[in-house]
Amino acid sequence: MDKFFHIRMLMGILLGLSITHLLKGVVKFVEHPGKDKPYWIHLLWVFYLFLLIAHFWWWEFSLHTLTNWNFLSYFYLIVYTAFFFVSASLLFPDQINDYTGYEDYFYSRRRWFFGALGLTFLLDIVDTLLKGVNHLTHLGNEYLAYILLHVIGCLLAMKIRDERFHGAFVIIVIVYQIIFIYRLYFTLES
Repeated sequence: MDKFFHIRMLMGILLGLSITHLLKGVVKFVEHPGKDKPYWIHLLWVFYLFLLIAHFWWWEFSLHTLTNWNFLSYFYLIVYTAFFFVSASLLFPDQINDYTGYEDYFYSRRRWFFGALGLTFLLDIVDTLLKGVNHLTHLGNEYLAYILLHVIGCLLAMKIRDERFHGAFVIIVIVYQIIFIYRLYFTLES
């Protein structure tokens, strides 16, 4: 068994748990429609995180080209991947009895959610460098702008409670993420 397969399996488990957590959270709204009040911005962040996880999983296919693995890079990827689960868990806690609904919950926990999400984008830089400087060069300046946009947006979202800001921010990052994925990864390079 090659090392990448072993690493990919553990990453797949963590990402699968993240997606499962998001899907279970959404299904709760169908199962118990009157129990917890959904919030449109929260649901857009759920969709965005789902899209981001799918993108990350695709992105990590580039790791198959690495031949020199060590425990540090392996552990780093586990930590990085775990942040997707942390973000998913922050969007859907086990219960929200202390809150009036997901709007109240989302804004009260926004610092934690956007802190974890922003850190995920910073961790992505090291992940990209693991694939080699040529990979980073191939992505170009747009990649760095992509990271910068997300990190700055997350820092602002941690401070700002305004619904218009959060609505605009999530819509912008969803649209940008879709365009970014389409242009960079519409087909898998051999």
